[in-house]
Amino acid sequence: MHYVQSNGIQIHYRIEGPRDAAALILANSIATELSVWDEVVEELAPHVRVIRYDARGQGGTDAPDEPYAIAQLARDVLGLMDHLELHKVNFCGLSLGGMVGMWLASHYPDRIERLALCNTAAAVPPPESWDQRAELARRQGMEAILPAVRSRWLSEGCLSEQPIKAGRLMDMVRASPVNGYIGGCAAIRDMDQSRSIAAILAPVLLVAGQYDQATPLDQLLFIRRQLTADAAYVELPCGHMSNVEKPRELARELLAFISNGDPPRSSCDATIPERDRASGAY
Repeated sequence: MHYVQSNGIQIHYRIEGPRDAAALILANSIATELSVWDEVVEELAPHVRVIRYDARGQGGTDAPDEPYAIAQLARDVLGLMDHLELHKVNFCGLSLGGMVGMWLASHYPDRIERLALCNTAAAVPPPESWDQRAELARRQGMEAILPAVRSRWLSEGCLSEQPIKAGRLMDMVRASPVNGYIGGCAAIRDMDQSRSIAAILAPVLLVAGQYDQATPLDQLLFIRRQLTADAAYVELPCGHMSNVEKPRELARELLAFISNGDPPRSSCDATIPERDRASGAY
């Protein structure tokens, strides 16, 4: 595990996979931390250099007590990329992470090679709903939002057939910093990328969940219609958290998308950047 100062905060991140392989950044949904990708990374790391991080307000990253903005969250990522000396990367974002990915690809097209958008949306109105969620967490803590999160994020099949996995996800949400969740709600509330995503030049993979109650299929299809870039579209039999419910299926789609039909690279040991090895920041 590593830490870097970026855009005024300390960001917690992890890097795995071959140093000379294609780089892929994974970005989380709100109220989760980077271990939410564990099963996906198991499939990816033998072939891809995977960088996953806790966004501002999440996990081991600083959680300033203030409203956040999508542009701010995206510039956090640019700072991480600069630290790792990665000029251009593949980027996969789920939910809030996908919103960050859209902003990066539309505002900094030279930094994004390929963009995977999972269970996300260009806008999530009405804004009052995000104020209500934030206020509930502020008054009663993260425990109070769990019923809504459980029903919106996970399919009935996951809840009934994978209760341990569902419970671990709810524990993650429960442990998420309240002020980080409130800041993330503000970022989603104030976001509307419905028009700006037309500027995306990178090839795009859209991954939708057939039973997603948080960002339904029509949200991903709307994004597809706005894009002028090449866009592939995939539906997985899951709810909002495709990286939790269908990690192997998602990993296969990502590998095919990143390799663009080329065979995956052979595996080797995960690496630590030299600057982090010297500083002991892990």
